[in-house]
Amino acid sequence: MKAEAQALKGHLDALLLATLEDGPRHGYAIKEALRDGSGGRFDLPTGTVYPALHRLAAAGLISGSWSQADGRRRRSYRLTPAGRRRLAGDRASWLEFSTTVTALLEGAPWPATT
Repeated sequence: MKAEAQALKGHLDALLLATLEDGPRHGYAIKEALRDGSGGRFDLPTGTVYPALHRLAAAGLISGSWSQADGRRRRSYRLTPAGRRRLAGDRASWLEFSTTVTALLEGAPWPATT
């Protein structure tokens, strides 16, 4: 497993939800959005992304529907209202966490000032 994949532990769900914020995407497009949005650093294997999508669907945070494209069936996912609320909460938690870590690493007092 790549070091970047290890760094995503605990954050993958929020990142997957964020890829769906602008509208539905099929599984491979979600993988591409993570890879492209991270400058190639988060090029995750299918075996990581799809089980996480299934977990998010089971939790009611995303919903999926099947479609036909170029003779192939593919599943597209979209955020549910619960998924939007979760994403907003995850963003707020991340901002607080990253601000705190940055303050500690830079030796600045909390709250960090910019």
